[in-house]
Amino acid sequence: MAGEWRERSFSQAVTVNPRVQLARGTSYPFVDMGAVSARSRSAYASEQREFDGGGSRFAVGDTLMARITPCLENGKIARFAGHPGEIAHGSTEFIVIRGRDGVSETAYAYYLTLWEGVRGYAINHMTGTSGRQRVPSEALDHLKVPLPPLLEQRAIAHILGTLDDKIELNRRMSEVLEAMARALFKSWFVDFDPVRARMEGRDPGLPQPLADLFPVCLVESELGEIPEGWEVAPLPEIVDVNPTRSLRKGVVAPYLDMANMPTHGHSADDVVYREFGSGMRFINGDTLVARITPCLENGKTAFVDFLEDDQVGWGSTEYIVLHPKPPLPEEYAYCLARSAEFRDFAIQSMTGTSGRQRVPAESLTHFRVAVPPKAIAQAFGRAVKPRLARAAAAVRESRTLAALRDTLLPKLISGELRVKAAERIIEEVQ
Repeated sequence: MAGEWRERSFSQAVTVNPRVQLARGTSYPFVDMGAVSARSRSAYASEQREFDGGGSRFAVGDTLMARITPCLENGKIARFAGHPGEIAHGSTEFIVIRGRDGVSETAYAYYLTLWEGVRGYAINHMTGTSGRQRVPSEALDHLKVPLPPLLEQRAIAHILGTLDDKIELNRRMSEVLEAMARALFKSWFVDFDPVRARMEGRDPGLPQPLADLFPVCLVESELGEIPEGWEVAPLPEIVDVNPTRSLRKGVVAPYLDMANMPTHGHSADDVVYREFGSGMRFINGDTLVARITPCLENGKTAFVDFLEDDQVGWGSTEYIVLHPKPPLPEEYAYCLARSAEFRDFAIQSMTGTSGRQRVPAESLTHFRVAVPPKAIAQAFGRAVKPRLARAAAAVRESRTLAALRDTLLPKLISGELRVKAAERIIEEVQ
């Protein structure tokens, strides 16, 4: 290690649970545990909440480290993102970490906390009963960490932060692209906006050949008003529910477990290879919906676009697999599964004992939809397919960048790799 680097206890290198003055009875931004994700550097306020004197307190840029199991093991460490100078409060299960004046940079303190030397130490020093273990803040007093000079800290935080900036940009772009696809689905197939616009003599905001595909009036149906000429059909008539996919027992194939099903966005968090035993099988273009509580209520839904051509993946028995029948595009089922109408129906269709309720696949025969004609279905596919494809590409790039960041971080924190060498590695990758 370079001569200028020092070794200090973690609580001397950074400020643990810094003092933040909040006025009791006053409303401030509040961050709950759900707002902190292992996949994002930034944690945003969950809501405005009156401060009652308890919980954690922090300022913009401070690092929030979950101290309770399984949140810490799952990597819930992030920086509070708010307006400059903003102060906030949050869960009692956060340890708050900030740079120490003249000793460490607050941005560097975040990456130091992410380092396995800190996180792993914290996990190993949890106390309490099984399932309710947590890290005492004072346990970090005994952890020794390497500490470079401030200039080196800034350089390390900058190089890792640049990667995180790109990851964050990709995340936002992916969210916007998916939101556009889902908004178009709602506009065309739920609210029937183009039809209503034509009825009222307004411009539907579509190219004329596309606008002309929509009728100029709504008619009554069992679903209420639907576009003239459209039919009402039970879901299984237009979408295959749990279609047959061939995968022999014992074959090693991509496996997606429930923990890695996304609650927001269409991309699975992580996929591993595992021998097929029993579970739901799927191919690219399928939509997976968690059918069990609380996973369904939490929004666990994925669009399968991570397999190779002709590859079959598999996962939990608690998935419902959906695949639209032509001429509906594959993305139709995903947008439908994310819609409030489908989710409300599925939740209300759950059966079973409290805590183990699930949606019977056969209940979807009672879910009815207004079926668009072929030309509109195909036009929807042409509109949304490139958007979800671009969103998926952004997610894939972010995974590559995250893997690079996770490789560089321990080497930079320990001094094994210097900033100049890390910069060269990033240039080669990009």
